[in-house]
Amino acid sequence: MKLKILLILIFPAFFFSCMSVPKNILYFQDLDKYSQNIQVEGDLKANDPIIKRNDELSITVAAPVLNQEKVMQFNLPPVSSMTSGDRTVERQANVQTYIVDQDGNINFPVIGNIALAGLTKSQAVERIKQSISNYVDNPIITLKIFSFKVIILGEVRIPGSIYASQEKMSILDAIGAAGDLTVYGNRKNILLIRENDNGTIDHVRFDLTSSDLFKSPYFYLQQNDKIIVEPNRARQLDGKFGAADGYRLSIISMIFGAISVFTSTAIAIISLKK
Repeated sequence: MKLKILLILIFPAFFFSCMSVPKNILYFQDLDKYSQNIQVEGDLKANDPIIKRNDELSITVAAPVLNQEKVMQFNLPPVSSMTSGDRTVERQANVQTYIVDQDGNINFPVIGNIALAGLTKSQAVERIKQSISNYVDNPIITLKIFSFKVIILGEVRIPGSIYASQEKMSILDAIGAAGDLTVYGNRKNILLIRENDNGTIDHVRFDLTSSDLFKSPYFYLQQNDKIIVEPNRARQLDGKFGAADGYRLSIISMIFGAISVFTSTAIAIISLKK
């Protein structure tokens, strides 16, 4: 009788354990704890990218109709910087680019060096506008950070560099552009590395299973951010064994499983005969 009860308890537990969905692969499991709208942090809403050394900038100067001839001297001829193999969120075929040098300057036509590193995009526009205001009345400045990219590595389907010409990319945008995490990606421990212009490095970790991610000031990325998706425990264990070891372990596991099923069935039959 005790064996019968034991078998009745073991088999349902084994059956339902095989059917359960691993909770470590579900995103934002606690989202329902918030109301319909999540109050984000102030810095997250602002999201004005900061210009850094080695950034590639597209700068166009325009003006009212009467000043068109004056602004021509401030615009470089368009060139194409598209290369095969790039993956972009948005792409631009023809751009005018300036490289921010190691001193934080760009070499602007007529004006010369203009220091832009460390400024937000809106601050850089104002500085350029002030620099050429003696030449053009009410200049219109359009500035884009053409080199806005992030790098995502690890357990994603398509690792590599991801470009975004709209200069706004969240960590979810980057993961989506990389084809999502693989089933072996550790969703509770996503590492973000950010190099600052002052030589310091920020590093922060995200938990994609928690909706607190939306309130993080690092939710929106800066150019040249690195995202590392670490392997979960299953992948780490796979890494400790070679293919041959894994095959042998699977065979041994199948044998022991078959023996266990056969033994349990035999015990059940013997118990019923008694």
